[in-house]
Amino acid sequence: MSNRIYVALDTPDLAKAKALANRVHHHVGGIKLGLEFFMANGRAGVREMADLGLPIFLDLKLHDIPNTVAKAIQALRPLEPAILTVHAAGGQAMLEDAKAAAPTGTKVVAVTTLTSLDTTDLAAIGQHGDPQEQVLRLTELAKAAGLDGVVCSGAEVAAAKSVWPRGFFVVPGVRPADGKAGDQKRVVTPRAALDDGASILVIGRPITQAEDPDLAARSIAATL
Repeated sequence: MSNRIYVALDTPDLAKAKALANRVHHHVGGIKLGLEFFMANGRAGVREMADLGLPIFLDLKLHDIPNTVAKAIQALRPLEPAILTVHAAGGQAMLEDAKAAAPTGTKVVAVTTLTSLDTTDLAAIGQHGDPQEQVLRLTELAKAAGLDGVVCSGAEVAAAKSVWPRGFFVVPGVRPADGKAGDQKRVVTPRAALDDGASILVIGRPITQAEDPDLAARSIAATL
């Protein structure tokens, strides 16, 4: 992949998503569509975005019993997304069934620890220890289940890659050196994330909320 930036179009507005995608089309490597977009526009909306010619990362973070997740992914098969997310916390059986249900060309990656969580947040839900420990535990689980990779913050990607050298690592919560962290608590710069082993970078607001999204995308790409 020549451009490893996936722009996160986290909006329920299909027209706005298409307009943003068209503006940055030549300076990103793909489009990430999450729950906001999917709940508003469904599979038809994903198809419209795919018609723009960029790979689609469908970030639905599926998490349920194994049979339910497998059937949900089977329902998504006609979309043939380039990347699809599930929650690693769903357990090995769920992860195995998710991968088995996915189209051959779709990378199924497991979300380890959300980039909006820190040590205090993890303790509140019964996960004691620092975020890296949890990320590594779930990375090992995803690897054992036969997935393609994991989603983790740039703060943990180097450690995750050390236990899974051939894994595919999706790094969200990436911010340029002069960017605002917003609701992200474990952020790194795009260059640092790639240097530490990221396969792709998910970048939203620094591009989509910029005065000139195309210029913002080009500026970030120039640092990689």
